[in-house]
Amino acid sequence: MSSINSISGGTGTATVAPVRRDPAREVRDPAREVRDPAREVRDPAREAADDLCSAVLSSLRRKDQREKGRQYVQGLLALPGRKSMRGIAGQVGGGAAEQSMHHFISGSTWDWEPIRASLAGFLQASTPLTAWVAQPMAIPKGGEHSVGVAHRFDPHQGQMFRGQQAFGTWFSSAGLVTPVGWRMHLPEDGAPGSAGSPGSPGAFDAFDAADAQAAYEESAADAVIGTVRRSGNRRPVVLDIQRIGTRSTMNRFAEAGLPVIARVAPSTPLLVTDPALPGHGAGARPAREVLQSVKGLCTPVEWTDPDPALPGGRHRSTLAVAVRVMMPDPSPARRRHLLLVGEWTDPRRPPAQLWVTDLVRLPVGPLLRLTKQGRRVAFAAEHSGREAGLRDFAGRALPGWHRHVTLASVAHAARALTGTEHYAAA
Repeated sequence: MSSINSISGGTGTATVAPVRRDPAREVRDPAREVRDPAREVRDPAREAADDLCSAVLSSLRRKDQREKGRQYVQGLLALPGRKSMRGIAGQVGGGAAEQSMHHFISGSTWDWEPIRASLAGFLQASTPLTAWVAQPMAIPKGGEHSVGVAHRFDPHQGQMFRGQQAFGTWFSSAGLVTPVGWRMHLPEDGAPGSAGSPGSPGAFDAFDAADAQAAYEESAADAVIGTVRRSGNRRPVVLDIQRIGTRSTMNRFAEAGLPVIARVAPSTPLLVTDPALPGHGAGARPAREVLQSVKGLCTPVEWTDPDPALPGGRHRSTLAVAVRVMMPDPSPARRRHLLLVGEWTDPRRPPAQLWVTDLVRLPVGPLLRLTKQGRRVAFAAEHSGREAGLRDFAGRALPGWHRHVTLASVAHAARALTGTEHYAAA
């Protein structure tokens, strides 16, 4: 009689037959796998990343730091799924490299800003910049000890969440979109909802919402202004952030000398300055009401929507109109000429998108298409941004987050420059 457990006839000792491994049924752990270069599929992004790292990591003084940065970028590109320090280290040197890599990101002292500036310069030399796009990035997190974690309202998504709130400044050209600047929005010290106080929705309700919104706007504006100033390229800025088109934000960009188009709340009071249009001389009116009164002047505008199923995107057409306005200001000398841009996806309903801009010489068509750079960024952030690990920093300290997201931006740029982003069909 034979079985897996067989009894030897001479001694009565039980012996167990060896169990055959079935590789097809084993669970893969990318963090523990050892790379075999001979079996790897050619990846143009990883090949391009070495040249990109040589160009943008030159501010790192020590050769070993530049090599660590290159390895980190390569690990981000090679590791599938969510990125972890163990997984990244496993792609370049196994478990022995994990502690060294962790110190390079979280315990070292190298400055990330020169790398971001070099990345922006490299991109500008590669492809003409269309616009800078500022967009928030919510990073859900359940822990209580990571910097910037709070239970907060995300104006961009219109919902509460617990985690970190960052602002990214993206380089947008005809052929690619990729981030080049970052800032984490930190809660007010001691304010309800901060990392050191109870994070409940009730705590947020007790906080002064106007002050919270003002701090949110200031953080976003400072993030993009700083990035653009360091780049030296003063192309238009698209503030794809809900309700950020306030008087203080528009004045801030005017003082910085940067042209801007920003989302504006439907209730924002505006003065119509075109004497030929309804509402001229009638005082301040809500932005949505101003647009509704001129809906008959809308013209169709064609633009391209990103679509993973179509290499060139999906061509669309919506109705839009631009109205000359000013924002009320106690000082008439500070009132600046602006354009209010409205877009309708359904002419039977109020405008779906509202923007305000100081690019007053541009027709409505180019202005509306400029706002669509935000859709490209949102699409990339959700797909290729996750692939590059922009949200995957697991450490607690702010410098470590900045170093991780900077190198993840380099990895994202390598994918964008080679057109190897992996977009899942919607």
